[in-house]
Amino acid sequence: MDGKDVLLHYLERDRAAILWKLEGLSDYDLRRPMTPTGSSLLGIVKHLAMVELGYFGEVFGRTPEVSVPWWADDEAAMERVPNIDMYASAGQSRDEVVRLYVEAGRNTAATVAALDLGSPGRVPWWGEHAQVTLERILVHMLDETARHAGQLDIMRELIDGQAGDRRGSGNLAELDAQAWVEQFEKLQEIAEGFRDSD
Repeated sequence: MDGKDVLLHYLERDRAAILWKLEGLSDYDLRRPMTPTGSSLLGIVKHLAMVELGYFGEVFGRTPEVSVPWWADDEAAMERVPNIDMYASAGQSRDEVVRLYVEAGRNTAATVAALDLGSPGRVPWWGEHAQVTLERILVHMLDETARHAGQLDIMRELIDGQAGDRRGSGNLAELDAQAWVEQFEKLQEIAEGFRDSD
């Protein structure tokens, strides 16, 4: 694999992990805010889709072909409506958000196939650092996706205990349910020893 293929491979692997985090959950669990800032599983996936479409579309002078009717409206409203890209509205279905994310991935693959790693682009919202290359944007998107994948890992574990980076191979120690309870209790006991130390 060349450099483009390696970067795209890891981005696609992270994208698959993110989609797995949505599987089997109710619409409530996908949408409920899990942090004080309102982060939700479906909201983060919507955010990643919109960001990826921007980086591999506008930045390189390409127009993404997407079939989700509200995407253009949300993109236009991003400067007026705080965090519109970080939540799915009541009218935006799970299937639409997932389809947008899948289409963002297709758009990224098409952009990467069409350009060299050194191809220039411009990120208008980066100010004096606006001039970029495809390689820089691929690395940036990998970083962005991996960071949000970590958030989804924790949210999903808090919802129903599902953990790990992919179905069937969680990249976790192979402990049974009781062993995980004991592990948690041991770590809580260690933490308790430091409760009043600060």
